[in-house]
Amino acid sequence: MPPDWLQTLAFYYCSLSILSALYVALDIFVLGRRQKMWIMEVVWPLTALYWGPLGLPFYWLIGRKPKDRKSMGEFAFGGATHCGAGCALGDFLGDWLVFAIGFTLFGSELLGKFLFAFVLAYLFGVAFQYFTIAPMRGLGLRQGIWAAIKVDTLSLIAYEVGMFAWMGFHAWIFPESDPTQWAYWFMMQIAMVLGFATTFPVNWWLIARGTKEKM
Repeated sequence: MPPDWLQTLAFYYCSLSILSALYVALDIFVLGRRQKMWIMEVVWPLTALYWGPLGLPFYWLIGRKPKDRKSMGEFAFGGATHCGAGCALGDFLGDWLVFAIGFTLFGSELLGKFLFAFVLAYLFGVAFQYFTIAPMRGLGLRQGIWAAIKVDTLSLIAYEVGMFAWMGFHAWIFPESDPTQWAYWFMMQIAMVLGFATTFPVNWWLIARGTKEKM
């Protein structure tokens, strides 16, 4: 089981993370700092939720900045937040589902989490990408979904590589940890940030070659 000090740290950091997400949502929807693309109004609060207060400076410096003033690195960061938000949402729901139904794959709960997390993250990721790329390119439903799949697949796989590596390490050092514990979600936040780190260069490359839209 995670030690008491980690549980305490996790409780406070997760609490600050929830407050950070609420702050970003308030800033967007109440204080009027609306995003040019509505999907980013979902992405930024989700990003603050798994980054926690460490993500707030990025929102202030990048999320609020007009598109015509952003650098290539900031566009890549925005693309990674877009991918990360869909993946994080899928991973969050996937872990709860696996825990709730007791699902295992080849007798392994961790592999079951990987499967559920990947499938749900892929579905959310493609949906997030569709609502970006379809209106920007004027695509219909079928063409928009196919374009979203082509754009998001590599980005999503890169994210899951970083995330699954930490999830495996977490399962090894704390095999009895489960989603009812604050420490579990604190460790998942670390996994999500590592996933962000592994998808960031991929998003840079996709945007630089014109495959993915600038956000």
